[in-house]
Amino acid sequence: MTSLMPVVSRETFVAVLTTLSELLDKAEKHCQDRRMDPSELLTARLAPDMYPFHVQVRLACYQARDGMARLLGQQSPPRPGADDATFAGLKTLIRETAESVAAIEPQALVGAENRRVEMPLERPLALEADGLHFLCRWSLPNFYFHVVTAYDILRHKGLAIGKRDYMSHIGPFLRPHKAA
Repeated sequence: MTSLMPVVSRETFVAVLTTLSELLDKAEKHCQDRRMDPSELLTARLAPDMYPFHVQVRLACYQARDGMARLLGQQSPPRPGADDATFAGLKTLIRETAESVAAIEPQALVGAENRRVEMPLERPLALEADGLHFLCRWSLPNFYFHVVTAYDILRHKGLAIGKRDYMSHIGPFLRPHKAA
């Protein structure tokens, strides 16, 4: 039986990171068209206790790298620092993340669904799960949380984007409807 782990992990992360990069293009164009200071979008938040847009993007990239590293039985990468908070800097981070995830050979993920993942959380808690449950219940939900929060910040700040923009990664699977 062929492992679905490469599709569910690697391909999902890369596809959605591509969508996130497209959203950054639209955000940058929005700023240019309105002669808006980019920092207005880059530092925007949905609520005072939530991370700003640029951190949401960084954390989405971290979740993709961390998830893949743990599925491969490797050490987690360092958490993202306060790097270049510009559209160009974030696009570079997304591109590098997508490239590093895409470079993982599908064969390397064979058996990852059964690999034991142990991850310390806030004391006294730790997450312990097999790779499949780690991916489906921790890694992907956290990744999507940061991507959708970034999307929501852009919507909240007036970008003319919608679900088609958020779901652009589904494009390769769309076909004309066949008449019955």
